[in-house]
Amino acid sequence: MKKIICATALIFAVVLTLSAVPKDVPWSGEQLEGVPAVFDGSGYSTNGVKALFYESLPSQGRATRVFAYYGIPGGASKEHKVPAMVLVHGGGGSAFHEWVKLWVDRGYAAISMDTCGAISGNGYNNHPRHAFGGPAGWGDFNGVDKPVNEQWSYHAVAAVVRAHSLLRSMEGVDPDRIGVTGVSWGGYLTCIAASIDSRFKFAAPVYGCGFLGDNSTWLGNFKAMGEEKSRQWLGLWDPSVYLPLARVPFLWVTGTNDFAYPMDSLQKSYKLLRLPVTLCIRPRMKHGQGEGAAPLEIYAFAEHFLNGKAALPEIKSVERKNFSVDLKYDAHQRKIQSAVLNYTCDKGGWKERLWRELPAVLIPEQNRVMMEIPECASTYYINLFTDDGLVVSSEHEEI
Repeated sequence: MKKIICATALIFAVVLTLSAVPKDVPWSGEQLEGVPAVFDGSGYSTNGVKALFYESLPSQGRATRVFAYYGIPGGASKEHKVPAMVLVHGGGGSAFHEWVKLWVDRGYAAISMDTCGAISGNGYNNHPRHAFGGPAGWGDFNGVDKPVNEQWSYHAVAAVVRAHSLLRSMEGVDPDRIGVTGVSWGGYLTCIAASIDSRFKFAAPVYGCGFLGDNSTWLGNFKAMGEEKSRQWLGLWDPSVYLPLARVPFLWVTGTNDFAYPMDSLQKSYKLLRLPVTLCIRPRMKHGQGEGAAPLEIYAFAEHFLNGKAALPEIKSVERKNFSVDLKYDAHQRKIQSAVLNYTCDKGGWKERLWRELPAVLIPEQNRVMMEIPECASTYYINLFTDDGLVVSSEHEEI
């Protein structure tokens, strides 16, 4: 029997089979793992991608419905099942048919759902809500006094996991080869969904992480809420509550100066994971849906865990003595073409720091990189570049 992991800040987190889920946790396995009812959305199909509505958890005494785009590549069948992806949009966005098509064109089935009770429109924001939508997003900080099952994060996480359950049931989809990726608020949701749903084979949150109350673009929201309500929201909905439960590999993609989810909160988040984590941190990576869906590292990660192709390189160790750094790696059947030291001499807010780059000494016959950090450096990390343009990053260290 497959398992879903459930948790709240009020009880111990435990791995539970469907028959043993307590009644007082945010989600039950039975709620999320069952194949949801599907309703016609064909009038919204576009770009060769189909549309539908699927049933989700009740709000205001009635079942809700979630709008989604989905696609299955030609040739997929019961005899020839394909891998699949769950795609979670960020703030201001909705279901993206373009994103689905990107994955379908690569031979994957994919589903992209709206998480705010809306029907996808053009571009960002102002997506029209439909009559069966649940709470509007994002974060719903002012709704923390509402019942737990009426809050946005509760319904948005459920929408993601139920999309997974629906995708698994589709003809031609291999239920044992499905990953999840999300951008910004979608990365936030990916962290939680992949932590409570162990059926996923991997997770790739872009930008999104936990410890939002420690450092994030929403510190002003928490200050306005006051200490008690902030503690209540964070105890229910911060990804840090759920990440220790994750049992799937994570790839985190972000930029050094991300305005929403800074590098210190990101690091605290990935250190909660019990499995090795892969990082891709590009200097000054822009924050956006297009930028978050594009990184080739996500596709390579999927190809490894869903199609058995070569893994991304793995950084095995980083040792620093004063300002000399020695890094060792495993290329995993890939070729490391270069290595770059990324460093900043600044110590202020993460999004304002100026990052500089210096070439490092690559010793491929020893799977080793050596470099000297400038004495002004306050923080550094190393990027390894493969010959086909993929990037893998070390953890950042503050000196």
